[in-house]
Amino acid sequence: MSSIRTERAPGPSSVTNESADLRKSGVAPAPLTNRQRFLNACLGRAVDHPPVWLMRQAGRVLPEYRALKEKFSFLELVKTPDLAAEVTLQPIRRFDFDAAILFSDILVVPEALGQSYQFRDGGGIQMEFNLGGAADVDRLATDAVPERLHYVAEALSLIKNALGDRTALLGFAGSPWTLANFMLEGGSAQQHTKGYELFQTDRPLFDSLCEKLTQAVIIYLNMQIDAGVDAVQIFDSHGEFAPARDFDALSGSWIRRIIAGLGGRVPVIVFSKGANSSWTELVATGADVLGFDWNVRLAEWRQRLPARVGIQGNLNPSLLVDSTPEAIALETTHLLTQMRGRDGYIFNLGHGVPPAAKLECIERLVATVRSFV
Repeated sequence: MSSIRTERAPGPSSVTNESADLRKSGVAPAPLTNRQRFLNACLGRAVDHPPVWLMRQAGRVLPEYRALKEKFSFLELVKTPDLAAEVTLQPIRRFDFDAAILFSDILVVPEALGQSYQFRDGGGIQMEFNLGGAADVDRLATDAVPERLHYVAEALSLIKNALGDRTALLGFAGSPWTLANFMLEGGSAQQHTKGYELFQTDRPLFDSLCEKLTQAVIIYLNMQIDAGVDAVQIFDSHGEFAPARDFDALSGSWIRRIIAGLGGRVPVIVFSKGANSSWTELVATGADVLGFDWNVRLAEWRQRLPARVGIQGNLNPSLLVDSTPEAIALETTHLLTQMRGRDGYIFNLGHGVPPAAKLECIERLVATVRSFV
């Protein structure tokens, strides 16, 4: 295992810690913009209250998104820059989150490598073909990634212009381990087993696949940074399918290489769903912030993680469906109280917004975070 970074990645030059200097001089600092609040938290700096954004905030829960889905398919929305920008901006207009996250999909990377995808009629993802052996891995090509994903850069430019300096813009990609599982299974599956099976039976081929995916993700995220994103998140959505004893070889080491390949240009958040026995390896990736699912207690992990590592999470998403606004306010306050005084905390869910989430619950969540002192 490589050594753990001991310094925060340098932040964007436009974001400074001037407010602390102003407080020392007795001059009241100017109110933080949403963007400054989010970036300060990513970099472990003081904020007035924790920033808030939600995974899957752009899309299916919003009636304005559903109206677009009556006219366009999901892939049309993803691949048409002005439509992707519109969907990204919809939750910002409605809830004024501190960060907007690009409306896209992690599987655009396999598609850019030569393995396209679509949605099954009955639900879930269907890849164009299953990766069945060395010949399939050999034909995956990283050199066309920027050209094939040009629509993402175009969408980000539109979004950045619309957000200005008020709201942070967050880009993302899937982790090599998560992408490999989709590619080997041929799409969605109840239990993703073929990735670990390949790792055990043909380690060189597994490493070759993850090497290509790592190169592609580095290219893709750097392209997003060039287009103006303020931070990026790596979704290790299948972290739970990586046994803890092999987590570093399966996922952690590849994420570490991706973060190194970004050169500290922007803060990096890593969310590894279900990898709740692999925090040493996740810290070792060099991530600025680690996201937590709803199955852990933040009060415990704020004590265990190095102070340099920010924490993001982790309200149970199902509460947005099953609870009342009043119950959401109580649970949100409970989490905020656990994290009070911990620099580098970003409020979020422990996974994505469910399609049936109540808008009034999301509204109360945001209001509760904004009023917390």
